[in-house]
Amino acid sequence: MTATVRLDEALELKLERIAKTLRKKKSDVIRDAIEFYATNVESEKKSRIRLAVEKTKEADKAVYESIEGTLNDGL
Repeated sequence: MTATVRLDEALELKLERIAKTLRKKKSDVIRDAIEFYATNVESEKKSRIRLAVEKTKEADKAVYESIEGTLNDGL
């Protein structure tokens, strides 16, 4: 697949410097950057899900303990 990307001058210069430093083609740098970005987005998404699960567990535990306390009061 071919994709066309428009870059402003500053970003084009950064791309050229990175490609030169890494001795890679600009297209390879762009592919690597997309892969890196996708991995980080996915990792961030998983982190947010884990945090939401932990918050839900804590809230559920508090409700459970409250109900358990009521049950132990002789209801």
